[in-house]
Amino acid sequence: MWLGMSAFANAQNFVLTVHGFDDGGDIPVRFSQAAPDAAPGGGTSPQLSWVNAPAGTQSFVVNMEDLDFAPNQGARNQVHWVVWNIPGDATGLAEDQPEGMQLPNGAYQVSATGRVYRGPGAPATRPRHHYMFEVFALDTTLDLEYSDDPLEMRDRVMAAMEGHVLGKSVYIGRFNRPQ
Repeated sequence: MWLGMSAFANAQNFVLTVHGFDDGGDIPVRFSQAAPDAAPGGGTSPQLSWVNAPAGTQSFVVNMEDLDFAPNQGARNQVHWVVWNIPGDATGLAEDQPEGMQLPNGAYQVSATGRVYRGPGAPATRPRHHYMFEVFALDTTLDLEYSDDPLEMRDRVMAAMEGHVLGKSVYIGRFNRPQ
């Protein structure tokens, strides 16, 4: 989804931080599918925090995807985590969000693994993949029928956001499995 920069003119200082690694840096194994205690396709979600949300924010959406993974999907990347209807007064998500369709704060989540965060899992034999964490501030909450199909659900969320984005912030991490 393309969002023109003019949509973010009032959100110049809206900043996302993903705790545990620097923006553009390597994602620690503990947040990945390669963590010793990770369920297949799982991992521990990192703590996310944001500051200076735009005035009028009613909810947030978090989207995480692997920018280097797209086999058989064309330009569609694997869904690592989509969380929507995060309350507008929230300043982030705590580390290790629980599994389930709805989070304790009332937000909803989905990933290619199911109703849970899907950590990075790029193979050790390939170059590091780039994982993008995005947070969007919206002027509404999203009234969506839930689907366990992660690509369909992400498409629904992104389509419903159109015309409601007050601000966006991006944080990038890199990962491939240890050898």
